[in-house]
Amino acid sequence: MDETLQRLLNAEMRAERIAQQAEAEQEEIIQNAMLEARAEEQRFVAGIPDLHRAFIKKAEERSEQTIAELKRRYDERHLQLRNLAEEREEEALEAAFGVLMSPDS
Repeated sequence: MDETLQRLLNAEMRAERIAQQAEAEQEEIIQNAMLEARAEEQRFVAGIPDLHRAFIKKAEERSEQTIAELKRRYDERHLQLRNLAEEREEEALEAAFGVLMSPDS
């Protein structure tokens, strides 16, 4: 009986050591995971300025394209209006002379 109790006691002590080792390994794994997470967070935070610069650069490129398109449209419209004014200039001058030369005036 003493031998059986001794074996049970030895088995219990081995089980306790195994449980302690498992807890220590678990704690080490958790600590390593926390360190890795902090390192990843620091890398992400360090990369934010680059992301910001890239976003600003793309926004500036889009604004420049929009400005160029608006300028092109403005120039086209200005040319259309100028051409229309030149086409109507003769008509307008004749009408003005007609009004000036009219005896009813």
